[in-house]
Amino acid sequence: MITNSPFKLLRRKIAWTLAVVLSFGLTSLAQPAVKPQAITTSRRASEQKTATYFESIRKSPPKQLAFLLKMPKGADLHNHLSGSIYAERYVEWAAEKGLCVNNRTKALVVPASPSKCETDQTPANTALTNSVLYRQMIDAWSMRNWQLSGQSGHDQFFDAFGKFGPATYNNSGRMLAEAVKSAARGRVSYVELMLTPDGTATGVASSQIGQQVGWDGNFENTLSKLKANGIEKAAAIGIENLRAMEADKNQLLKCGTPHADAACSVTIRYVAQVSRNSSLGQVYAQIVTGLALANDPNSKVVATNLVQGEDGVNSMQNFSLHMQMLKFLRPLYPRAKVTLHAGELAPGLVPPDGLKFHIRESVMVAGAQRIGHGVDIMHETEPFELLKEMARRNVMVEICLSSNDLILGISGSQHPLATYLEYGVPVALATDDEGVARSEISREFLKAAEEQGVNYLQLKTMARNSLHYAFIAGESLWSDGRKFVSVAQCARDVEEMKLTTNSCRQFVAANEKARLQWQLEEDFNAFERAW
Repeated sequence: MITNSPFKLLRRKIAWTLAVVLSFGLTSLAQPAVKPQAITTSRRASEQKTATYFESIRKSPPKQLAFLLKMPKGADLHNHLSGSIYAERYVEWAAEKGLCVNNRTKALVVPASPSKCETDQTPANTALTNSVLYRQMIDAWSMRNWQLSGQSGHDQFFDAFGKFGPATYNNSGRMLAEAVKSAARGRVSYVELMLTPDGTATGVASSQIGQQVGWDGNFENTLSKLKANGIEKAAAIGIENLRAMEADKNQLLKCGTPHADAACSVTIRYVAQVSRNSSLGQVYAQIVTGLALANDPNSKVVATNLVQGEDGVNSMQNFSLHMQMLKFLRPLYPRAKVTLHAGELAPGLVPPDGLKFHIRESVMVAGAQRIGHGVDIMHETEPFELLKEMARRNVMVEICLSSNDLILGISGSQHPLATYLEYGVPVALATDDEGVARSEISREFLKAAEEQGVNYLQLKTMARNSLHYAFIAGESLWSDGRKFVSVAQCARDVEEMKLTTNSCRQFVAANEKARLQWQLEEDFNAFERAW
């Protein structure tokens, strides 16, 4: 008699399999497959493994750069549009326009009649077939090989803008397209671009009105005169210029079509720049226009900023008065934000007294919400108290490492980045003028790692800071921007990294800043899991 027939064995196998399946099913029903805390722990583990890997390649800058090229970076908040374009593009556009090149200075010249250059000039299109002229123009219009120019880095940098200037005329849309393509390549999702919005064929509208009105020493009287002379028209010109520029950019990048460039997804806002080395009447009029644009809900201008060399004669003589102008005008334009170039100075560039007050007055008098550069912070009067006040007020510093190195000769341990971090002042990395500097946002991150010893978690914090302190509409995803604690509506969603609750979906949909921050967190989650 056979006790274990094939049929009995088959029945036992089926019964055992069913028992296992049912047991697994009941266990699955009794508790979640993965608890939210387990997901959080997994995210923390991915973050830590990514940080550990970054430390393991410290001695290999090429590997670090490959890593950083893929790292999400949030926002670039200190970016001059005209300086963001590489000289190669300007050479092409100058050739198209039939411009001429001064044989000695390599500065572009608009000819009196098309393509008719003077005897001391060469047609710009010659550079497209003459490699010597081509490289000479690129060197003159950027910081490439600046050590051979016979000038300081400071002078080579600021002189470059005047040389390629005519190539920018009527090319704003192209410039914008180039800027956002660079941002997209660098994994940047949001940019604030500095520009002069109210330019016309005859000059800057606000500056022309300001020159006509002048400066009588009285804030209120001068403002009344500006209004009587139609200063509001300058803001209207600015809005129309920006709309036309974006339309050109959208066409060039095929935005809104199935063939849209990845750069179309980059969110753009603008900072109206003021030429601080102009006359007082012109500076005041430009500030009025910049604040008016930033106060207008229909404008994509979010702030104003004073630009040009901080060591210029008018800037040094009138700096305190410029801050008083901002202090008077800001309450009249409550929606407008202010970020200021301050402390872009170094010992020897100006007398010692000139290093003592620019950051302090920008923060304490003008009420700047962000500071660009801030290099001379330790030369300020009572620097430690100022650092503590900046931390208390959450005044973020836009750190531009390549620019500070090339223009001021400040790098490595001489740079105050470590001090800002030590005192809890929020910071974010930015490009400043990546085309002129021959840099890009990923190389700014690399410079922070190489020269400043910044680790991955600090770089991640800087990327988060860039969106948290951006001048973009809506509330932040973070109720605590220091520890990155989410708002109550999104606590569960951030923990699980899934946008599932109605409260968080509604919050993110209603706040553009939170939407960009959520996207950054998703990008970080995917990036860290890959490592």
